[in-house]
Formats: sequence, C-alpha cells, structure tokens
Amino acid sequence: MNFNAFFLKSFRVLLLPFAVLYGAIVFIRNRLYDKGIILQETSFNFPLICVGNIAVGGTGKSPMVEYLLNQLQPKYKIATLSRGYKRKTKGYALANEQTTALEIGDEPMQFYLKFPDVPVAVGEERLVAIPQLLHDVPDLQAIILDDAFQHRAVKAGLNIVLTEYNNLYIYDFFLPTGDLRDEWRSVKRADIIIITKCPNDLSVEKKQKLLRNLHPLPKQQVYFTTIEYGTPYHISQHTERPITEKDEVLLVCGIANPKPLKDYLLQIAATYYQKNYTDHHIFTIDDLREIVEKFKSIDVPQKMILTTEKDAVRLTKFKQELVDLPLYVLPIRHQFLFNEAALFESAIEHFIGNFSNKNNT
Repeated sequence: MNFNAFFLKSFRVLLLPFAVLYGAIVFIRNRLYDKGIILQETSFNFPLICVGNIAVGGTGKSPMVEYLLNQLQPKYKIATLSRGYKRKTKGYALANEQTTALEIGDEPMQFYLKFPDVPVAVGEERLVAIPQLLHDVPDLQAIILDDAFQHRAVKAGLNIVLTEYNNLYIYDFFLPTGDLRDEWRSVKRADIIIITKCPNDLSVEKKQKLLRNLHPLPKQQVYFTTIEYGTPYHISQHTERPITEKDEVLLVCGIANPKPLKDYLLQIAATYYQKNYTDHHIFTIDDLREIVEKFKSIDVPQKMILTTEKDAVRLTKFKQELVDLPLYVLPIRHQFLFNEAALFESAIEHFIGNFSNKNNT
C-alpha cells in the first residue's frame, strides 16, 4: 500500500462517527419505507428492471445496462431512465438528436449514442418521470432504471444489485469511512446479485466460498462476471486500432475506479502514462490542451491516447480538435463466468414475459 492510500484509509477511519450517523439515518429511512410510515413505495403495472448497487464507485452499472439493452432491444421496445448525474438541467427530459451530455449526463448520453433506437430519458424523480416516459413512448414494453436501487419511492419489479469482487458489500462500511450508501439488509430486496470484476479464472471452489459468505436468500440468483475489453476505436472516425505490446499509452480517465483498466494496460501495452480526473469530470479546452502536451512529451514512435466510453462522451464536444488526434475509446462489457449468461438472460426475459402474460389474461 502506497503512502497516499494509507493516508486516505487512516483518514476515513477518523470519520467513523459520521459514518455511524449516516448509517443511522439510512436505517431509519429504510424502516419508514418498509412499514409504509410517512415514506411509501409505488408499484407500476409495467415491467421495471432496476440496475443498482449499495456502494459508491464503479461496480459496472453502465456496462450492465448496455448488456441488457443488447439482449432485449432486438425483442422488445425498451427504454432507459436515469437520474442524469452531474447534468446541468433539472426535471424530466427525453434525449434527441440535439441533446448533449451536459443536458442529460454522461452515462445516459452514452446509452443514446450507442443505442440510437432506444428511448433514453432522465429524471431525478422517477415516480414522476416514469409516467411521462410512458406517455412519450406509448408502445414501450419495459424500462431499465439505471442506478435506482436506493430510490425506494418506486418499487421495481426486478432488482439487479451489483457488488465488486474486490470490495464486496459484506466487508464494507457506511460512508465516509467505507463506501456503502445503503445497509447490507437492503440487498434482501434484490432478485439478482451480480459479483462484478471477478478474475477471469475464478475457480468453482472460490465461487462456492463467496456464495457461503454472501448468504443469498433462496429466491435470489447470484452470478459472477469479469471485465471484457473490446478493440479501441477512434473517438471521431470510429476506426479500430488494437493495443500492442509496443504501444506506449496515455490514459485519460475520470471514472470512479480505474484500477482494472490500469491493470489491463500493464498486461498488454509497453507502458502507460496517466491524466487522471475526478469521476464525471467535465472536460475543458484547457484540459484537452494539457492532454495534447502530455502526449507530445512521450518521445516514442508508437503511441496512442486511450480513454473510456464514459469520458469519451464528455470529450466529443471538441469535434474539430479530435479529428487528427490519435484518441481512442476502449469499449467494455460484462462477461458471465461459469457459462451462466444464458441463465441470466432467460431470467430477464421470463420477468418481462410474465408481465405480458398477466396483462393478456
């Protein structure tokens, strides 16, 4: 552990009283919802699939939403609804050709760009936004609620909770000492638990040990996924360029947890350099100039700039500046371990199908 990590960990321990207070507030809020006192959940007679977690940081929610869109879009009229974190607007909005990431947030913008036929909406009050989305797109067959597990005003029909392999919620604590924004027992509301960012060679023995530690309810399905990176593509020209062992890479990223990406680059590239930004950072022209200067200082013939899909959404506004810049975007997706992808996909489609069957009887 380096000094910065040690200092941060020690500092967070000193914040334990605030974490206990935060945990007490979360506990009271959840009990009020559980008993329907003051705070009440609303159900919709419509298939709502919630993808969320109980911790801050990158557990892979956006790639999971994209996984579901890839699976469901060919068969159903599906939409996504997000809060629109760090957008510059308020209220409900449905993405269109003129929409920018500043208006709806980077993750919803990413969904819209990658799935142009999928209605993408944002609204911090999901209870209000869902009826508006159903009004705007009356032939919808299901809605994916992005990062809505803590938004208990709406009771989704299917809850998918993600937890990271190296930071399982069962070993975590409340903010700010730990990363939890909700209590462990909330996971009991989940129908599906997915342990993400697992080693791709996770053994059956380790899987069984994790299952014993998690103690899932009999009704809950537990899956294990690992990260699968695709071939980088140019941010504006969309031509592909694989990373080779001779490449020196300038990594530009503003995401919650870049460690898996850095580990990946250590394996496949000659070396990498970093330009780190805070999660959901809004890039400025000065940032872009600094990136270019840093890239020019790498004095080797075979080099490239690499960024994530989330960051790319916030960089595409610099259209003219990016045309001739060797800035490539690295796609990412979930890969299910133990040949359980079909089982997971079947559970999702069974949920939607049950709603259709009920409404037709």
